Amino acid sequence: MSDIEPGLVLGIDIGTTSVKVCLVDCVTRQVTFSQSKDTQANVPSDQGSEGNKQDVPKIISALNNCVSRCPKDQLKKAKCERLFLFRSNRVVRLGICGQMHGMLLWSDRAWDQTSSRREVIKDSVSALYTWQDTRCSPSFLSSLPPPQSHLTAYSGYGVPTLFWIARYKPDKLKLFSHAGTVQDLAVAMLCDLKEPVMSVQNAASWGYFDTTTQSWNTQILESAGFPVHLLPRVVKPGTLAGGLAESWYGIPAGTPVGAALGDLQCSVYTTMQPNVAVLNVSTSAQLAFIATPDFQPKQVADVSTVEYFPYFNDRYLAVAASLNGGNALATFVKTLQQWTHELGFNLPQAKVWERVLALAEGMGTKSSLQVIPTLLGERHAPEQNATVTNIDPGNLGLGQVFRALCSGVIQNMHSMMPREILLDNNIEKIVGIGSALTRNKVLQQEVEHWYQLPVQFVAGEDAAVGAAMSVLNV
Repeated sequence: MSDIEPGLVLGIDIGTTSVKVCLVDCVTRQVTFSQSKDTQANVPSDQGSEGNKQDVPKIISALNNCVSRCPKDQLKKAKCERLFLFRSNRVVRLGICGQMHGMLLWSDRAWDQTSSRREVIKDSVSALYTWQDTRCSPSFLSSLPPPQSHLTAYSGYGVPTLFWIARYKPDKLKLFSHAGTVQDLAVAMLCDLKEPVMSVQNAASWGYFDTTTQSWNTQILESAGFPVHLLPRVVKPGTLAGGLAESWYGIPAGTPVGAALGDLQCSVYTTMQPNVAVLNVSTSAQLAFIATPDFQPKQVADVSTVEYFPYFNDRYLAVAASLNGGNALATFVKTLQQWTHELGFNLPQAKVWERVLALAEGMGTKSSLQVIPTLLGERHAPEQNATVTNIDPGNLGLGQVFRALCSGVIQNMHSMMPREILLDNNIEKIVGIGSALTRNKVLQQEVEHWYQLPVQFVAGEDAAVGAAMSVLNV
């Protein structure tokens, strides 16, 4: 907004485990309301542990639920537009982001309006194949044509997943006419778009996308028999996708909606500054900083622990993206809870978290136990498993084990983007964000230990806020 319009922006983040929304004041840029809801959308996959799918209607239901809880007087259009007080108290724009890399399919008009809600029609959408899906084995990926892009296409990325479906389940593709991320579907649904749009940020996260020309590798894909007709039209970050087709919980029809963005870019948007790196630990973990203004990627895909993803204003983010973050800690806690259940005790998961954190904090010293927490492997090492070494009778206490696990999560990130890379790029400070990091003092101590740089931990600066802030400048 070149001339700042009084009012509120609704920011939405459709994440891996939850949906988050917030309201941001256009003038003060302060968050006036926030809400989140777990999606509980995971569904079994016919690929067993190699598949990772989510139920899309459940995700959209969680989105509706969050928005319905926003203060009604801050959503609805004022009855008297001439009163500034009322104009400043309504939503005038929507910014949306969500989990990158993942893919779903849908047919024309795959949604319906029910009262104030927008709901997807179950049989008109596929499951969401998430970024955690590993059905594309290394041998399968090696059978695909090399992309014309500086970014490698991994399992869990949209284009390789579509290649897999085209090869092994071609009849499924006949049922649908569009493909996109779950946040692209949300934008198409809210704006009632006949043809979906996808931002450069999400397109790059799918693979086979040239960020220099900002176009799909259409010729390469067509030659390999890829269903290119499913690919969405790509637009620059900050482009408006359209307006609300219908009133949505009192937000007026016609309210502008931005093209969906990547949750990575939005999660660091409000805290990213020159000479600062942002460490986000939520479900997964990422460490990122803005590349120099003159940076231009090579047009050759390279398997590396540091990649360069499109950011805003034609800049790039240098990113080390680990598949293993808060999910590794959550798996450990869930396993502990399951063990206690098998022993005949019922212990709430929240109580397990409380206890392991207290025990690990109370240690005060580093554990001699060594944990490599790569339960999901890493994109550059997909077949790597987690390991525990240096076990002795004196380091098997619960606090020591949990501290070693926290240390392993940060050590793994440090192996992907070590302190030396930050220093070489004039990084002077790390800002830590993400619920798994800001709520865990043990994890915070490990960041300070491994990186030996000034660290500031900031709670509440999540991707939903970044999505809202990003459309303020459109």
